[in-house]
Parts: sequence; structure tokens; C-alpha cells
Amino acid sequence: MKLYNLKDSNEEVNFLNAIQHGLGKKQGLFFPKYLPKFNSHDLKKLISMDFITRSTHILSHFISDEISLNDLKKQIQSAFSFTQPIIAPVTKNISCLELFHGPTLAFKDFGARFMATMLSYWKNENSIMTILTATSGDTGAAVAHAFYCMHNIRVVILYPKGRISALQEKLFCTLGKNIHTIAVDGSFDDCQYLVKKSFNDTKLKNKIGLNSANSINISRLLAQICYYFEAFALIPPQYHNDIIISVPCGNFGNLTAGFIAKSLGLPIKSFIAATNANDTVPRFLKTGIWNPHNTISTISNAMDISQPNNWPRVEELFKRKKWNLQNLTSKSISDAKTIRTLQELHKIGYISEPHAAIAYRALKKNIQKTDFGLFLGTAHPAKFQDTIEKVLNIKLNLPNSLQSRVHLKNFSHQMKPNFLNLKNFLLTQI
Repeated sequence: MKLYNLKDSNEEVNFLNAIQHGLGKKQGLFFPKYLPKFNSHDLKKLISMDFITRSTHILSHFISDEISLNDLKKQIQSAFSFTQPIIAPVTKNISCLELFHGPTLAFKDFGARFMATMLSYWKNENSIMTILTATSGDTGAAVAHAFYCMHNIRVVILYPKGRISALQEKLFCTLGKNIHTIAVDGSFDDCQYLVKKSFNDTKLKNKIGLNSANSINISRLLAQICYYFEAFALIPPQYHNDIIISVPCGNFGNLTAGFIAKSLGLPIKSFIAATNANDTVPRFLKTGIWNPHNTISTISNAMDISQPNNWPRVEELFKRKKWNLQNLTSKSISDAKTIRTLQELHKIGYISEPHAAIAYRALKKNIQKTDFGLFLGTAHPAKFQDTIEKVLNIKLNLPNSLQSRVHLKNFSHQMKPNFLNLKNFLLTQI
């Protein structure tokens, strides 16, 4: 399988090169040159498989010439060795696809752990790699735990100081060893800018073996395709042509994976791109003008992103498939509406969290009685304990994976959003 650089189509790499380098020339994103297509017979066979076998079959179409099927299955078994996605009914025709039953209680566990196992499989034992990634909340924990104590792999995670929940921070800033965390005095977009700036420094990149575990890395994106097929397998067959999926969007990697799943033959009726007040994409779809505003802090902090990295992949896929972007529904939901939605969900017996609530709200406004609506639950409500307890006036029990870290020391460094400071840290402090 070849992948090409969206900013320089002459640059083509294989899967191994793509996950090792993260970005191509001119900081271009890699995208598959060939997208397989499953017909109805193929799809029927896929749906009959278990999650691991099906995921192996799907991902083998992208990387089978670089790894044997047996070895790929072993890596996927290792990566996805936690509770699989669950569909939780919420109303008569709306359910939540819960993707937060992994080790760090977020959907990011799928992509981060798959990337880690694949890099571990291929990595030269004596070479040193530095994973530099930015997080708006959940990526940091997933990446940190996926790469924790891996030989000759150092992880540096940037996050916006004071703009992620205390429990999100505890999950990845208390590990130490090969995991280094930096609280940046700025927004997630500032963190993301520093990552891009680092990749643009060729000498730095080569000297420390720089790589990224953000959703700009194609391995994370491909892994996420798998749970869309799992969702389809869990939904009763009579609804298979009437599925609407609402995705809470920040960097738009989750939605990109959903569209790739659709392009492979999954008959999803439509997707909804749900955002918070950081509404760059909804405004773009209305006006045709790409005009990111300053990032706004919200209670759905993992979506506080004004310049979503994966949007070029969405545009590229729509162009290749000759789909019309104007047919994509994208809704921006305010904090006030998010709070009301959390309360509404609680009244009908479902405890959610802000990101999923946004997806539910957007879905509820854009669904017909004959549709099967699915909104993505991307993080466990307990990760937002303070917000949920205050909004719903309840007491949440923390899962063990969170409770065990509450009183641990935070090892984070503090930094202004200055590239030279970061460069010095990367060269001297790790």
C-alpha cells in the first residue's frame, strides 16, 4: 500500500514510512493512494467476523504487503486487548456508541495502542525515537499509556495549561520515566503549532528521531475505521440502510475515519459533524470561507480546536469520491445547550459527558423517526467529574484507572508557547 503527501503528491511512502515520519514534506498529511471497496457479499462476511478478525481483514488491505496476516492479527490483538465498543440505547431510535472502555477511558486508546504496537513491531532496537504530540485532553493519556516504558522511545506531550480537566491531566502527567509532559501557557492550537514547527526543523527532526502520535499519523486514523464496522455489526440488520452517525469533532480525525469506512463500502446514510463554539468547519460549510477564529475555552475541552488538522483529508476524500461537501451537516453547540443536553440525558436515564452530549444534541435535531441514530461516546463521564457532578448534582464513582492516579505527583514542566524553548527542551532535557 502506498500513501501520498497531500501537499506534494510526488512524495509516496509505504505504511511503515508513514507511521515512522508522521508528516511528509511541507508538513503534508499522508493519505492512502488506493482505497479498497467491499461489496455487499464482502460486507456480509465482514459483519459475521469477531472484532479482532474483522479489524485484521480491514487493515490488511492497507498494509498486507509489509506484514504477514498472522503477525498483523497478533499486533491487533495486543492493541485492542480491552473491552470492545458497546452500543447503549438512549431513546427509541438513538443510541450511544461507547468507545471509552479502554485503559485511559477514551476512544483514542484504539489509535494510540495500534500505533504503538506497529512501531514496536518494526522499530530498530538500537534507534531512538521521540514522539512529540499535542493534546486537548484525551490523546495525551492514550499515547502516554500506549508507549509507557517502551525501549528507546521517548514521549513528549504538550497540553494547554488549565484547559483540560484535572483528571485528564492526572492520567498522563503522573507516569514519569519515558513520558515527559509540558503544560503550555496557551491554547491547543498553540501546542499544535509547536509540534508542526518542530517537524519543520529538519536537523532537529533527524537528530532526535521525531515522530508524532496525533491523528496526523495515519496509523491512528486507520485503526479508528475498525470501530465503525463494529458498530454496524452491532446494529440490527433492519436498520442498516438508515444509520445516521453524529461525531463530536475537534481535530476531525474521528470523522475522517468514519468517512473512510463509508468509502470502503459501509452503507452509512449520513454523518453529522458536531462541534462546540469553535465552529470553523460549520462556518466554512455555510460560507465557503476558511476563517479560523481564536480558540474558545469550553466545557468540551477536547474539541477546543480552531484549526483542525484532519480537515484536508476530509476534503481530499470527498474530492476523490466525488461527494458533495455541501451535503455534510455540521452543527455548533454552545456550552449552555451542552449543559441542558447533559441534564436532559440524565433525566431519561443516561449519564453522558460534554463531548458526547454535543453529538447527541446535533443528532436529535437532524434525525427522522425511521432513522437509527448513533452518537459517539468518546470519553468516560468520570474524566469530567467536576463538570458532571456540578451540572447534574450527583456524585460520580471514579473507575480504578482514575482513582489510582488522583493523589500521584504531577511531573509536568511549564512553558510559554515558544519554539526555541521547546527545541532546547527536546535537545537537552529528555
